[in-house]
Amino acid sequence: MSTIVSLPDQSTATIPKVNFITKEHGILSWLLTGDHKRIAMLYLASITFFFAIGGALAGLIRLELLTPQSDLMATDTYNKVFTMHGVVMIFLFLVPSVPATLGNFLIPLMIGAKDLALPKINLLSWYLYVAGGILVLYTMAAGGVDTGWTFTVPLSTHYLNTNVLSTGIAIFIAGFSSIFTGLNFIVTIHKMRAPGMTWFRLPLFVWAHYAASILMVLGTPVLAIALVLVILERTMGIGVFDPLKGGDPILFQHLFWFYSHPAVYIMILPGMGVISEVISTFSRKRVFGYTAVAFSSVAIAVFGFFVWEHHMFIMGVSTYSTLVFSLLTMLVAVPSAIKIFNWTFTLYKGSITFETPMLYAFGFMGLFTIGGLTGVFLGTTGTDIHLTETYFIVAHFHFVMVGGMLMAFLSGIHFWWPKMTGRMYPEKISQLAALITFIGFNFTFFPQFILGTLGMPRRYAAYPAEFQVLNVFSTAGATILGVGYLLPILYLTWSLKYGEIAGSNPWQATGLEWQVQSPPLTENFAEIPIVDHDAYDYEWLEKKHEREAVTIVG
Repeated sequence: MSTIVSLPDQSTATIPKVNFITKEHGILSWLLTGDHKRIAMLYLASITFFFAIGGALAGLIRLELLTPQSDLMATDTYNKVFTMHGVVMIFLFLVPSVPATLGNFLIPLMIGAKDLALPKINLLSWYLYVAGGILVLYTMAAGGVDTGWTFTVPLSTHYLNTNVLSTGIAIFIAGFSSIFTGLNFIVTIHKMRAPGMTWFRLPLFVWAHYAASILMVLGTPVLAIALVLVILERTMGIGVFDPLKGGDPILFQHLFWFYSHPAVYIMILPGMGVISEVISTFSRKRVFGYTAVAFSSVAIAVFGFFVWEHHMFIMGVSTYSTLVFSLLTMLVAVPSAIKIFNWTFTLYKGSITFETPMLYAFGFMGLFTIGGLTGVFLGTTGTDIHLTETYFIVAHFHFVMVGGMLMAFLSGIHFWWPKMTGRMYPEKISQLAALITFIGFNFTFFPQFILGTLGMPRRYAAYPAEFQVLNVFSTAGATILGVGYLLPILYLTWSLKYGEIAGSNPWQATGLEWQVQSPPLTENFAEIPIVDHDAYDYEWLEKKHEREAVTIVG
């Protein structure tokens, strides 16, 4: 029998107000905390701040592209704006968003642990993230950087380019935040699972974060090495990448993309873990093919290290290697397709309800599928040569990463918001926000597939007049999308004070995190739980409710 203590329903309870002056709840207690839940909330606030900055830069880009001429900003300024947009959104939002917030908050709760294995390292990872973010803000204030977020050499090693040094150091520091987070997750999952929590009783959310953590720990140091070499070349004149100094610019591409393609899966794998939890809960079924979905996360992590060169088909690499990497690129799509297939069969004959997290999950499946299918064109040598420097790749990347990952992130935030804060949010408005986001995203980026196919190059402030109509559609869609992103910030903030009390398990989910009070105790569990059931076992949950009812009657 399970020894999990069932807490009373909190639907009529009150949540104590936080006093930021007292020792227990003061600002200093947050800044020195070792509680994984508080650190997750610190990450959430920081990441939301940088998302707002990245979104504002995206708005400037779309306003510039509203007309064919470069009439809003100088071309030099435009280069800096899209570079800083990429740096902020990728390294300060997309990479840490789900792992640093939801992963930090939930993994100990999901496996029955009182905290992460290394609480001080966890807090240090947040400080490193903030330090990297502050350095990026300094770079923006100092005039920005104009190499593109990929820091292509010899552009990034040329002395005339601005603020490459500070940007590289910022990403280097933020990279260590990812490494420490991944290391913490791996140790915690291996060593701190509750009795009975075997590997194949783990929620798929945990499996996804475990696979992503492997990528963080093994891939991020390669990017760090590449950035250190760029810094040494700029400051000491060592010829590593610059051909004028005897270096090889292709070497930088290999180092950069060896990390940056696995980084795609660092971003998307945790989001996939969110979708597994949400779809199971709102269809009231165990995830179809649980073992296949779990191993597909590991397979994505493994294959992710062997496909980097498909970013380099136009860079003078061997024709024979392009054939090999094209084949490997097709193979990495298989475990992703397994997830989509299994989620679809989970929905089949399920008792489906359409709460806000489920709407965002459906949005993820739609946008990620479009992004994945269009990736076939970029993994095929012949079509990639035509499309890779056009807006087709912008649309593909945004459908996978911004559309897919952001939908998953918002799905997870809405799903676990009652657990994180003890409050519910207004359901009708949140459902509307999900629909607006999905519609706005398609209006923004789908026209860019057409623009790319027609040959409009990316990273230019001016373009031929015949492309204007599609760009107007894209900018109008970005306006709709901005509303979709702004609404959750507003109503979730409102819910902190005025939202309905959530109770411990408003969705009637099966995970361990839903068996404790909302928000959870500092130590998570009053006593260590003993797990005697599989993940997503709704029959166990029904029997648990029956036992509780008998106990109350007795």
